[in-house]
Amino acid sequence: MTPSARPLDAAAAAIVVMLCLTWGFNQVAVKLTIHEIPPLIQAAIRSAGAALIVMLWIRVRGIVLTKRDGTLLPGLIAGLLFTLEFLLIYRGLLLTTASRAVLFIYLAPVFVALGARFLLPGERMGALQWTGLALSFLGLAIAFGVPSGDVSGQTMIGDLMMIAAAGAWASTTLVIKTSALARTSAEKTMLYQLVVSAPLLAIAALLFHEAMPQAPSTLAIVLLAFQTIWVVSVTFLIWFAMVVRYSASRLSAFTFLTPLFGVLAGHLVLDEPMTPAFAAAVALVAGGLILVNRPAR
Repeated sequence: MTPSARPLDAAAAAIVVMLCLTWGFNQVAVKLTIHEIPPLIQAAIRSAGAALIVMLWIRVRGIVLTKRDGTLLPGLIAGLLFTLEFLLIYRGLLLTTASRAVLFIYLAPVFVALGARFLLPGERMGALQWTGLALSFLGLAIAFGVPSGDVSGQTMIGDLMMIAAAGAWASTTLVIKTSALARTSAEKTMLYQLVVSAPLLAIAALLFHEAMPQAPSTLAIVLLAFQTIWVVSVTFLIWFAMVVRYSASRLSAFTFLTPLFGVLAGHLVLDEPMTPAFAAAVALVAGGLILVNRPAR
């Protein structure tokens, strides 16, 4: 197994759990802000603000961005995929339900594992790891409900957009692992995605006629700052650094925790109900992650 394909150790697992916890609470932050700042405008502001923060961090660390290292093309592709992912998620949510969206978006770890089987030979998972992946996905299905087959055409279009978003998310991970981006700094990888996505998301917001009829409240501004400064600038940067360092398949499997943390955050912050199935879902996801991260023979 190559150094960049190793399973997560205890410290790395703890860091990823922290990231997923942050992203779960970020879902609540987006939900509380969305009525004052439309979603694509939120995403564009986040990318633009985070790009400035990452550039400042790069300057402080003295990282050289201008040298030719073969990252331009894969960096632009990663940026386009990053943009496409958020565009599909935000627009798809208008067509399908939140529970269906969560389930289909988190096909991404499955797509990463499938892609790794062909593109990253050192990361091929065995039967035990595939069983763990299936258990984790089953946990999500229990938590959010198995999608019914009796749906409208509009809902199905939304579902397909979520599946495509999952594909874009997985493809971003695979592009990073299989290109020169795996040999550059996480800051540069992140900056490619932010610089490409900020203007494209802003254009998309204009095309979909998003607007803010009045100035946002202090709470909305604080929550948007939380997303920009902590979620995108810090946690995304940590994530892309770990994508290079650890097995993409095993790392992606941990993201199954994010929607469960989102449910927990909704219960604690918004007083949303929590079903009895939630405990069973947590047990299945946790058990699945243990199997996924057991070394294959």
